[in-house]
Amino acid sequence: MGGMTDPSTEQLIQADRRVPDVAQYAGGVSSDAHHAALRASVRLVGRLLGEALIRHEGQELLDLVERVRLLSRENREDELHEVLTGVDDATAVRLARAFTAYFQLVNITEQLHRWRELAGAEEGPLAATATRIGNAVDEGVLDRDLVEQVLARVEYRPVFTAHPTEASRRSVLELLRKTADTVADLSDPLRPRADTPRLERRLAELVDLLWQTDELRVSRPEPKDEARTAIYYLRSLTHDVVPDLLQELDRTLGSIGVTLPVGARPLRFGSWAGGDRDGNPFVTPQVTLEVLGLQHDFGLRALADAVDALLVEMSPSSRVVGVTDALRESLERDAEALPITYQAVKRLNAEEPYRLKLTYVRVRLQRTRDRLAHGSPHEPGRDYLGLSELVDDLALVRDAMLAEGDRLTADGGILRLLRTATAVGMGLATLDVREHSEKHHEALAGLFDRIGELDTPYADLDRAARTAVLSRELASRRPLLGTNRLDLPEASAASLELMGAVREALDRFGPDVVETYIVSMTHDVDDIFAVVVLAREAGLVDTGSDSVPASARIGFAPLFETVAELEQAGPLLEAMLADPAYRRVVAARGDVQEIMLGYSDSSKDAGIAASQWQIHRAQRGLRDIAREHGVVLRLFHGRGGSVGRGGGPTGEAIMAQPNGSLDGPIKITEQGEVISDKYTLPGLGRWNLETALAAVLEASVLHRRQLLPPDVLDGWNATMDLVAEHGKTAYRALVRDPSLFRFFVTATPVEELGKMNIGSRPARRPGGDGDLSDLRAIPWVFGWTQSRIILPGWFGVGSGLAAARADGRGDTLAEMYGSWPFFRTFLSNVQMTLTKTDLDIAARYVRDLVPDEASHLFDAIREEHARTVEEVLAVTGQSELLESAPLLKRTLEIRDDYLQPLHALQTSLLARARDAGGDLPEDSDLQRALLLTINGIAAGLRNTG
Repeated sequence: MGGMTDPSTEQLIQADRRVPDVAQYAGGVSSDAHHAALRASVRLVGRLLGEALIRHEGQELLDLVERVRLLSRENREDELHEVLTGVDDATAVRLARAFTAYFQLVNITEQLHRWRELAGAEEGPLAATATRIGNAVDEGVLDRDLVEQVLARVEYRPVFTAHPTEASRRSVLELLRKTADTVADLSDPLRPRADTPRLERRLAELVDLLWQTDELRVSRPEPKDEARTAIYYLRSLTHDVVPDLLQELDRTLGSIGVTLPVGARPLRFGSWAGGDRDGNPFVTPQVTLEVLGLQHDFGLRALADAVDALLVEMSPSSRVVGVTDALRESLERDAEALPITYQAVKRLNAEEPYRLKLTYVRVRLQRTRDRLAHGSPHEPGRDYLGLSELVDDLALVRDAMLAEGDRLTADGGILRLLRTATAVGMGLATLDVREHSEKHHEALAGLFDRIGELDTPYADLDRAARTAVLSRELASRRPLLGTNRLDLPEASAASLELMGAVREALDRFGPDVVETYIVSMTHDVDDIFAVVVLAREAGLVDTGSDSVPASARIGFAPLFETVAELEQAGPLLEAMLADPAYRRVVAARGDVQEIMLGYSDSSKDAGIAASQWQIHRAQRGLRDIAREHGVVLRLFHGRGGSVGRGGGPTGEAIMAQPNGSLDGPIKITEQGEVISDKYTLPGLGRWNLETALAAVLEASVLHRRQLLPPDVLDGWNATMDLVAEHGKTAYRALVRDPSLFRFFVTATPVEELGKMNIGSRPARRPGGDGDLSDLRAIPWVFGWTQSRIILPGWFGVGSGLAAARADGRGDTLAEMYGSWPFFRTFLSNVQMTLTKTDLDIAARYVRDLVPDEASHLFDAIREEHARTVEEVLAVTGQSELLESAPLLKRTLEIRDDYLQPLHALQTSLLARARDAGGDLPEDSDLQRALLLTINGIAAGLRNTG
């Protein structure tokens, strides 16, 4: 902690004061004018949808939609049941589509108005954070040198996964984005009034196109399709968001006297599409290489377009400005390497050095794209191998401007381009590779048994013995394979083929195209050592020795996914870093050790209270051990969209981490419908990225030390231990009940979810028994959400809080909620989930679909729900849920008017399908109607998976 002064605790607390509130999730409190504008836009798109229904389906459908909605709203269940029972399958399809289309239009309209409300703030998140940091420096709380050191290594990296929770197709998303643009144009006070008829007609046209577009995918997407979805958003962010955002970062840091180095990467993007092999047999080494090729094709095009746009401005003449020797020599080398380009531009641009240099950059980018497309070899000076060469060329232009004293232009377009290129690289995002730990042991068993030097077959070794063998192997540096690489066992060949593909990717695309190899289901240190040994066999790692420096082209990250694994995270990291050979590997990676924390499976395993608390505790232990070993800890948070899978506002989640656990770099997954909600509209994408980046800056700089007195923290820890333990006990009592599996698969459409064609990865882990244990966390949460029980987001919390209150800790709970960001964020997210939960709607599913031998579990669910609501209100001091977030509360209530009919329709269709045997033809109207209700409910509730 060098460079830190020794301020008082009160000074630090004031500098650190930032307690998130659930109102932030709703974008704060809106004005009456904002509400009126939002309501007007919703009425407009609703009216246009009604007109589209009449044009395409007739007045009868619109009348049916309104009748179903009215009966649902007035809770006239018998009449509603009679109406829906009398609806044929084809009409059910149209009915489900109508409600789904409404939600899609309302969602995009809400996103537009949310952005407008946020954009109206006097001070953005980055500016507010910079002010707090600047004040802390001015008051002597922080040392400026330390601030600059930390900010230079800040890196926020959202990682776009391929996890299947986005039910909407890209075609639908594109139409919705254009709809939002047109709504925005209509409400622009500066537009000519004569444009109104044209814009209204365009909006009606888009609504018509939306109605005529099939919401359901015809076939299951392949990994390359999932990669294209990620690219869709990454391209938009690269063009519309990243340049302005990073320029704003430069401006705000400059306002407090901090200059961000040109080589810093405060914002980067990651992807799992095409790299996540865990449980997905369709992600092969060849697919990984093809996805990287696809990313680079689009990424290089985006950079070339950005250079083209800048070329228009780069007109300074050497008759007016000086030219540095470095730039002149560079231009001479370019002319020699690219003579055709030189001949083409010398007459017009010979006296415009900046434009001339950027023309060469543009050509080299295009030649790089051609090289990757055709698999040709790299030609130094004629194309680029990796990002650093491009950055050097752009920095050369900027340095020339600075040498002439042209600070304004040097910090203008060329710096914007530099920052953008540094953020997105040549392939838009860095790809992570993930594989299950057992795959590596299976591969090594084949290799060790082939050598025959172990007294006991590798597969029969216990973990301690396996760790000892692997540690010796890492220290020896010998190749296990030797020169004989033929006739390898299948598992060994498969793992080495993957490692070979990673090596080929690094050779072909550059050194940062694949950065981390993630080992899922990491139980002990042998799971990490195993993959390092395999990487060594592929030439990706040289563990070195005391006299020979190590080299490592990729890093390795354990993924802790269950509560038991999270409890052992700290000791496991200690064992990893205590091994001399592995420690040399980490040193070769810049002394950065990445750790991935899994929210989904830990929550499914022990409930949300135990999961969230154990992740928080694990971060503390990992933080302390990393510090002891002089290692920068890069935590990778594997969060889902729903609260039950770690979801919730990203900025609040970052601020709620233990102080000191964030020291610059952080990675957080973005997946499913959360991606479209955050990034479909560029303005909202800008706000979400800025909010998260500001939180990373603030947490890294102002949250470096624990500010609470030890006795207070000990009391809070003990209270949370009690909440988590009793919450886990209540949760496991329910999910381990023999009737729960039957209840879940009948009370929810989880079995039908697998037919939605929304992801390439199977919903169940292979080789299981077909029960809850092998069901992945995504369908577990998605299913409960569809029937409005949303159990993973709250069950057990009430029992945990009640146990703490019974132990005399009521005042402590209230104190924790008021002053502890972790606890406040946790309860705020639970509040939101409780509000979305509707057990009256759920009762229809239970009554109509669940067999008698399992239906009794609903009594336990109701009891815990009532307990949780009561306890949350007691802790927060509210009279009703979301009292402090009226906009979010009102929004959810309005949505329920349109969600209730969809739930009623889904219940009716599920009963109809199960009466028909359940295994429906894919092209049947009944199957289609049922899947459409799943789509519509997901659209209405948003964070469902």
